[in-house]
Amino acid sequence: MDWPDSRSRSAWWAVAAVLGALTGWILYTYIGTFVLGLFLYYVARPAYRRFRKKSRPSIAAATALLALAVPVVLLLGYTLAIAAQELARLQRTVDLGPLTDQLEPYLDVSGVVQDPQMLLRNPDIVDAGQLVAEGALGYVPIVGTALINLFLALAVAFYLLRDGPRLSQWVQETFDDGQGFLNVYLEAVDTDLGSVYFGNILNAFAIIVVATFVYIVLNFVAPAEGIPYPALLAVLAGAASLIPVVGMKLVYVPVSIGLFTRAFLQGDPLWFPVVFVVATVVFVDFIPDLVLRPYVSGRNLHVGLVMIAYIIGPLLFGWYGLFLGPLLLVVIYHFARLVLPVLIDGDGVEAIPAPTTRDLEERSESEGNAERDDDGVDSDPA
Repeated sequence: MDWPDSRSRSAWWAVAAVLGALTGWILYTYIGTFVLGLFLYYVARPAYRRFRKKSRPSIAAATALLALAVPVVLLLGYTLAIAAQELARLQRTVDLGPLTDQLEPYLDVSGVVQDPQMLLRNPDIVDAGQLVAEGALGYVPIVGTALINLFLALAVAFYLLRDGPRLSQWVQETFDDGQGFLNVYLEAVDTDLGSVYFGNILNAFAIIVVATFVYIVLNFVAPAEGIPYPALLAVLAGAASLIPVVGMKLVYVPVSIGLFTRAFLQGDPLWFPVVFVVATVVFVDFIPDLVLRPYVSGRNLHVGLVMIAYIIGPLLFGWYGLFLGPLLLVVIYHFARLVLPVLIDGDGVEAIPAPTTRDLEERSESEGNAERDDDGVDSDPA
């Protein structure tokens, strides 16, 4: 298109500035929803690539989200609510200091769910359902807002799964620098975001959910007092798993020592601390790490930087900082590694042509075939 004069171009740039500011304001207002949707996209993408071989993109995206993303969100939300209730009980006997003000809103909202031990003691399914419903009715506005934000996050993940290649193609064609730097930069960011989100954070979430289930079941059969604050302990174990080298051992080793000490001093059966250690090592530490290790091992980021991002993110931004912190780290890190040297002295990555939509689809297909080959399944497309 040929612009008639510079005044027309300036007018369109003014419109672009207004629309850009409006878009930025919307993203800022719902930043937590968008980064949660981005996380769900990376969680569901491996499954989407498998389902895509046998069904249409829309059906594959919906199936992947229903199979992985929705259960992850619901189980994690319930687990964190139970942990918040236990933290509220702990607050009555232990001074949490400045942490109390930051956690107070979540402690109040946690009353929407019922303690699973209470539900386990009530064998009547109707009565248990009534307890859950009565708890939810007291927080209808908050629950409604949470469901709306969850729907928006799932919508973001759905359209990223279905239309991701077209969006990537549009970005590369619109902002193409002619040297291939944008292509290399986006590839590096996408690879490490997949590793950080699907590997590290999903691993922590899996540990939280599995540990909560294991510890509550152990408390249900415990001969004495059992494990103190099982859901809260599970959340701490999941958070500690993000720490390099030692990981969740920072949590369950002191708890194990405490359980053995209590058993010796009070004459409780020793089998319970032994079962706690075995169950934690096998089901909480070993199995989640074994399943998700391939998605963590390919990470290019320094483990120290990742750990700092996990800590600073929630402190600066709140709950969604757990997703936004690593996102900012990946974007800044690869900008400094790939783009900044070019801006300073012209040395950088080699020029690589931007892929077409067909290239992206073929790459996705080949990755899906590779995953199927690793599982020992015939790689011929259905």
